[in-house]
Amino acid sequence: MQFLRSLLFNIQMYLAMPVVGILFLPWALVSRRGAHAGCHAYAGYVIWSARWMVGLRCEVRGTPPTQGPVIVAAKHQSFLDILMIYHAIPRGIFIMKNILKYAPVIGQYGLRLGCIPVKRGQRGVAIKKMLDDVASGRQRGGQLIIYPQGTRVAPGVVKPYKIGTAAIYDQMAQPVYPVAANVGVFWPKRGVTRKPGVAVIDFLPPIEPGLSKQDFIKRLEHDIETASDALLDEAGFQRDTGQLDRSA
Repeated sequence: MQFLRSLLFNIQMYLAMPVVGILFLPWALVSRRGAHAGCHAYAGYVIWSARWMVGLRCEVRGTPPTQGPVIVAAKHQSFLDILMIYHAIPRGIFIMKNILKYAPVIGQYGLRLGCIPVKRGQRGVAIKKMLDDVASGRQRGGQLIIYPQGTRVAPGVVKPYKIGTAAIYDQMAQPVYPVAANVGVFWPKRGVTRKPGVAVIDFLPPIEPGLSKQDFIKRLEHDIETASDALLDEAGFQRDTGQLDRSA
């Protein structure tokens, strides 16, 4: 039964995307505020429909940044954490995979928001372009969202943090808000089934500018992974006892 409910939820979720996109298109074409409004409306709809269709409730903890510009560095486990983080802040701008700019609706709205497409293997070029855009005023503030591990990572899997986030932190001299998550327990990176429960993202205390790149990335990884592990335990997730000890 849960599989069937999940299947119906997934179908209506993807059908709603072009509908919301078309409804907000006139406003989005004339104003970036319209693009943000459309994306917030879609994220809110998915969060709402997940609760009554598959029994998955979404909870935001901590204090999301509402005044930019800041950097949000988040744990990435599935599409759901993208929606939850974006819905929790006023003007989110993602660093996204380059291929997504060609995706229907997502690509067009992402570019309209000012999201920054990054080609694999060319992250240094993308970071420089982003910094150039900020310096020249082409980016209009907001909260820059980046995933330090570079991709979705299943709960309990250990994957290193990439240095790109540290380079952005160092050059932009802005506070970085780490975000922990357990959403992958209920909404996995692959598969149809969505499990009932409470999916949580937690905005942790910000890391202020001034640390070295090495100290920053160690602090970021420690904060996110420690808090995410606690959320996994809270959700009843059984981690593989053979995984690496983070305290080592």
